[in-house]
Parts: sequence; C-alpha cells; structure tokens
Amino acid sequence: MTAVTFLDRPRALFRDIVAEVGRSFVRWILLAIGAILIVLGVMMAPLPGPLGLPVTLAGLVLVLRNSFRLRRVFIKVQRRHPRFVIPLRRLLKREPEVAAVAWQSALRIERAFLPKSWRMGRQLRRRYFRR
Repeated sequence: MTAVTFLDRPRALFRDIVAEVGRSFVRWILLAIGAILIVLGVMMAPLPGPLGLPVTLAGLVLVLRNSFRLRRVFIKVQRRHPRFVIPLRRLLKREPEVAAVAWQSALRIERAFLPKSWRMGRQLRRRYFRR
C-alpha cells in the first residue's frame, strides 16, 4: 500500500465534484427526453391504435426515475384518483400486465359508453376464457 500524499485528496475531491455534476447533467437530459416523450405520446393518442400509450409510458418512466419531486406528485395523484393511476402503475412495473390492463380498460370504456344490452366483453370472456 502506498501512502496518501497531500495532492491525492484534492484530486479525489475534484473527481467527485465532476462526477456529481455529470450525474446531474445526465438526470436533466433524461428528464427533458421524458417530458418530450410524454408530450409526443399525448399528441399521438388520437391516432388509431395504441401508439400514444407506449410512448407516454416510456416518457413517464424516464421522468419518474429521475425526479424525486415529480415522483411525490405522482404518488399524491395516485392517492386522490386511484382509479385512473393504478392501470398506469401496473404498466410501469418491470414486467407489465399489458393484456390484463388493456382488457380492463376495454371493459371500462364499454361500460361508460354502451348501453347494457350492447355490451359484449363479459360474454366473450365467459364464453372463450373459462377457467
């Protein structure tokens, strides 16, 4: 082992400061990319197909992973409106339950817009997906 010299300490301090500034810069860049992806996903949402959802989720993942403040805001929104945020949380997991979330969303939309006599989702599930 070598002895620590007087000059090694300032070098290590400088290296730590540069590393912290670099991490902070990368965090801000990832936050900006995430915000751009969220805006892009919202703009793509009216297009046919689920094109906006994966883009929005990717942006949301980047933002929530890199911002402590926005993560707290997301948790507050989840507590106030769990019905809307829980499907997002299920899709933000490492191995998301995409099919289950899509099916439940389809049933929810069907229930909101169609009269009871026109709804087919439950009947299809009972007919083709028995346990």
